[in-house]
Amino acid sequence: MPDDAMPDDDPRLTDPDPAPIVADTKDWTWVLERPCPECGFVAADVDPAAIGSTVRSLAPRWRAALERPDARVRPEPATWSVVEYAAHVRDVNRIFATRLHAMLATADPVFANWDQDATARADRYDLQEPAAVAAELAVAAAAMADDFDAVRPDQLDRTGRRSNGSRFTVRTLGQYYLHDVVHHLRDIGA
Repeated sequence: MPDDAMPDDDPRLTDPDPAPIVADTKDWTWVLERPCPECGFVAADVDPAAIGSTVRSLAPRWRAALERPDARVRPEPATWSVVEYAAHVRDVNRIFATRLHAMLATADPVFANWDQDATARADRYDLQEPAAVAAELAVAAAAMADDFDAVRPDQLDRTGRRSNGSRFTVRTLGQYYLHDVVHHLRDIGA
């Protein structure tokens, strides 16, 4: 077994009560106005017509990261493991697909709230199997890519909003969504 491989009974993989992750309470919508200093993402450079192909090109990096022998090990007690980040991105794809569909079907919908940290705890991201998450993320990312490929130019200015008042167009929703996917690849070193 390689030095960095973990046996299935390693306590770092089965902690019944892992260290809490510090909740991310930042409003990341600022990334639509200026480059992200952490990952270098520039939302203004994102062509909405390229979101689908970009998401497809990033999917293999997630799969490769989830194949690492230490994918379920947190690098620090309060930092998500690769599988936790990947489970989050899988769910980001699902949540943003729902939001995109609402924007395309309804005039200025208000999005349902989503607490990503509560979801990570409730769904025990830390205990999910990397291979299962890889498969689910691939399906969710492909569906989201297809959804963005189907957006017509005349739909890009349709609006939607979060309950906190943050407003999006289909264009900015796609840019905001793509930042999440790119940023978390940086977080896992992929």
